[in-house]
Amino acid sequence: MLTGAYAEGRSVLHRLPVPWKLLALAVFLVPVSLVQRPWMTAASALVVLSAYVLCRVSLGLAWGEVRPLRWFLLVMAPFQWWSGGWEAVVVALGGMVVAVAAAGLVTLTTRVSAMLDGVQRLAQPLRHVGVSPERVALTVSLTLRSIPVVGQLLQQTLDARRARGLDRSVRAVATPLVIRTVRHAERVGDALAARGVDD
Repeated sequence: MLTGAYAEGRSVLHRLPVPWKLLALAVFLVPVSLVQRPWMTAASALVVLSAYVLCRVSLGLAWGEVRPLRWFLLVMAPFQWWSGGWEAVVVALGGMVVAVAAAGLVTLTTRVSAMLDGVQRLAQPLRHVGVSPERVALTVSLTLRSIPVVGQLLQQTLDARRARGLDRSVRAVATPLVIRTVRHAERVGDALAARGVDD
């Protein structure tokens, strides 16, 4: 669960080992990225939606995976339409939603412990070049756990901007969000240093 959620279940995807899940995700995303056509985006979206249904993941959890994209999509849609018409909107933005939703399904059907164990196993060959697999797993863990935190910080910042009547101000979002994110990173760093993980 990359974003702090896990959907209980016994589907094939739930039981699939982490390395195979990641390989399947990569194979699925290759044609989505290479074939820049609306029909491919539509077909891949149908595949992902069907996979969510088969894995019995609730609509709430599914929406939670793509919800952080909504503001970015709203900002980018007019530009994509202007530069390439409706096809550009479907291919570029639709492809992004499909990719995030597919990755989200992998994480929703994988416990954090299993994901990190899988990452650590995949990183074992790096030990021969001086890279610690445990460090790689820790980095992945911190990155994954930061995703929902940053999403919450963004929502809090947007609520604060709305309360001040600055709905159209980009600066009223960007500046506080950067400050809050840096403060969160500092707290995480202090916590790691306190546990001796500071080198």
